[in-house]
Amino acid sequence: MSTGSLRIRPGDETDAPIVVTIFNEAVAWLVDRGQTGQWGAAPFSERPGIRERVRGFMIGGGLHIAERDGAPVGVLVVGPAPAYVPPASVPDLYIILLLSSRRLAGHGIGHALVTRAVELGYERNAEILRVDCWAHAPGLVRWYEKEGFERSGRFELNGWQGQVFTMQL
Repeated sequence: MSTGSLRIRPGDETDAPIVVTIFNEAVAWLVDRGQTGQWGAAPFSERPGIRERVRGFMIGGGLHIAERDGAPVGVLVVGPAPAYVPPASVPDLYIILLLSSRRLAGHGIGHALVTRAVELGYERNAEILRVDCWAHAPGLVRWYEKEGFERSGRFELNGWQGQVFTMQL
């Protein structure tokens, strides 16, 4: 998929450093705004088990990389819903990770990644697309709603409050 000079391509093992770099950028951006509740304050590159976690993103063809003019600017990971959210009653596809470069915030990268997730949902015969985020990030909650998702539930995981969203496909 391409949007202007934005291209979204399937990811592979060689993209692990890209995923970690964009994760680090997102964490630093959140920390600068005092929003450590989302992912904490430590860079992802310094967290134990991050390499295994990133490797897990690549299982089943769920990793996609957004590039603008050849430079990586976003990450999308889709797959089965994580165990910490209630199961869906219909076939679903879950956005496990959606990251866009904070340097290019407002340039439609996140929207393009959601659009790609919708396409993947159709390709995989899902009836709904789901995603979650930190429930105490009102700007992020509003963003998902503007993208066409509806709030469909909440959960708690080790004290972390999550908001689940659903989009009908």
